[in-house]
Amino acid sequence: MIFDPMYFVFLAPGLLLSLWASFRVKRAFNKYSKVRSVTGMTGAQAAQRLLAYAGITDVQVVATRGRLSDHYNPVTKKLALSEQVYGSNSVAAIGIACHEAGHAIQHAKKYAPLWLRSTLVPMAGIGSNLGYFVMFFGLILGSMQMFLVGVVMFSAVVLFQLVTLPVEFDATARAKRLAVDQGLILQTERVGMDRVLNAAAMTYVAAAVTSLLTLVYFLMRAGLLGGRD
Repeated sequence: MIFDPMYFVFLAPGLLLSLWASFRVKRAFNKYSKVRSVTGMTGAQAAQRLLAYAGITDVQVVATRGRLSDHYNPVTKKLALSEQVYGSNSVAAIGIACHEAGHAIQHAKKYAPLWLRSTLVPMAGIGSNLGYFVMFFGLILGSMQMFLVGVVMFSAVVLFQLVTLPVEFDATARAKRLAVDQGLILQTERVGMDRVLNAAAMTYVAAAVTSLLTLVYFLMRAGLLGGRD
């Protein structure tokens, strides 16, 4: 069990997808972060423009450290943009900033999947830290009760990542549409923006696939799925 080679074989599709998605993100961002937008607008300005368009006045756009650490926090209502995005006028920066502004718009419009994801954050946090190990030791010790507790905990992680998919895809769709409609980039620049955002979206798909395969693997090892071990 501890050195089960089938674990790595079983998770190979998810791991390969994760590596491929990460490679695509880096390649797309490195390429289009060097392409200056025709409008010359920075990532911070683009985010603020979309917030103003949506009538959102209580969200603060701030700079944050870390490469591609951009995020929107619905609790503090802060839209944090990384240093490579906040002051950059590249096509990549505008795309990422608009994506994060898309999350703020989701929040303002009470987009149901975003609300559900926020609700799942505490449980997913516990499940990601403990769920895997509780399942693992449940199998090692032969305790089905411990194993099932781990399954419930880890299932919160899987559910969180599955709910994240429509949240991220919707924010990306909003960003692509509004960036052009609001004149933040030209239609001809959409190709670069789309490649950056599409690549980023695949990282969430990879995470969901990997977690789901992990859960299925443990269920099979416990004999609860696909016959007895």
